[in-house]
Amino acid sequence: MIRIVIADDQMLIREGLGTIIGLEDDMEVLGIAMNGSEAYEMTARLSPDIVLMDVQMPGIDGITSLKRIKSDYPETKVLILTTYLEEKYIVDGLAGGAIGYLLKDMDTNRMIEAIRDAYEGRYILPSEVAAKLAIRIADLSKEIAGAAQQLSTVRWPELTEREQMVAALIVKGCSNREIAAQLYIAEGTVRNYISTLYSKLEVSDRVQAIVLLQSLLRA
Repeated sequence: MIRIVIADDQMLIREGLGTIIGLEDDMEVLGIAMNGSEAYEMTARLSPDIVLMDVQMPGIDGITSLKRIKSDYPETKVLILTTYLEEKYIVDGLAGGAIGYLLKDMDTNRMIEAIRDAYEGRYILPSEVAAKLAIRIADLSKEIAGAAQQLSTVRWPELTEREQMVAALIVKGCSNREIAAQLYIAEGTVRNYISTLYSKLEVSDRVQAIVLLQSLLRA
């Protein structure tokens, strides 16, 4: 049985989804939340397998709630439920640990099958979302490559290509989690790269590293 929590601030959406999902023999709706805070509380209390999470909700939004859930209850899978295809939501959701996206106007049968696939651990990226994500990845790759190229021309202790990419993202202000998501590596690996960078740059923290990198780029 797939145990589900639904979080959406629109009553018709959450009640409608609850009814549709409740008709499936292998699914059970444990609770319905109106915002991100309630979604987190229900996850803590009910231990669902999947949370269907709307993006824009009052109070704690869906992305913030997603990150809290994945931090405290990593086994719970979160599917972003949205009508919004902005690249920021797509990147933030995946970086935060979402297993995929469901568009609110999806065909009912496709949505039900997507929930089953997510339960099995498969990432759910509708073609519309995948197209947006591909564009964003291409743009990010160009930005990273450009910044890394700049960094590679600076005279300092030799950095590997990967260290240059991490350095470029640090200068852009990315967090360790964001760097991990953009380079498709583990967050622990990012920390190892950053530790090596600090040693090579002879700095002790992120602020010093950013200041030094920026000054070198301006030179």
